[in-house]
Amino acid sequence: MTDTPAILALMAVFAYLIGSISFAVWVSQWMGLPDPHSYGSGNPGATNVLRTGNRQAAILTLLGDTGKGVLAVALAAATEKLHQQGMAGLAVVGLAAFLGHLFPLWHRFQGGKGVATAAGVLLVLQPWMGLATVLTWLTTAYVFRYSSLAALTAAFFAPAFAYFFHGGWDLVLGVSLMSGLLVLRHRPNIVKLLRGEESKIGQASKEQTDPEV
Repeated sequence: MTDTPAILALMAVFAYLIGSISFAVWVSQWMGLPDPHSYGSGNPGATNVLRTGNRQAAILTLLGDTGKGVLAVALAAATEKLHQQGMAGLAVVGLAAFLGHLFPLWHRFQGGKGVATAAGVLLVLQPWMGLATVLTWLTTAYVFRYSSLAALTAAFFAPAFAYFFHGGWDLVLGVSLMSGLLVLRHRPNIVKLLRGEESKIGQASKEQTDPEV
């Protein structure tokens, strides 16, 4: 299996390129909407696209961003040599797809905050872990009505879910890296939450740093 590292590297690059597809931008262009970088928070994500009032565009963006995380890891899992390598290789590929969304090659490295893509990655890496993380997001969002708080809470618990449902530190490390990057992308939202200035789900943006998925 001397060629396994080369295959892993190729799959990671391919996953990054898949992650670099900004569905917020592509869907907006297809549906004749403004570039999501030009309004609201300026981040290419479903939440910002929803500010146009076009729910269909927001749903398509959400599905696309989640789907690219699913696709990248599923393709890696279907590659025999990576499958033989175990969870570590799949976690590397998932992280690469996540980085592609955060820093997309096709869009001048101006990406979103990665919540939907991370969810897609986690659901394939370990379905029960992914489901628990998504349910954590949904529960927090329902109770407190803050998308950013829901994302931060899910990111906090995701490594614990990885350990509980998988038990291996290979997955825990990969998930922890994604969670850390997601928290860093939400730094402006953390400040707004502490100041009581964060917009709740369904409210108009107060500033230009609202959470994105």
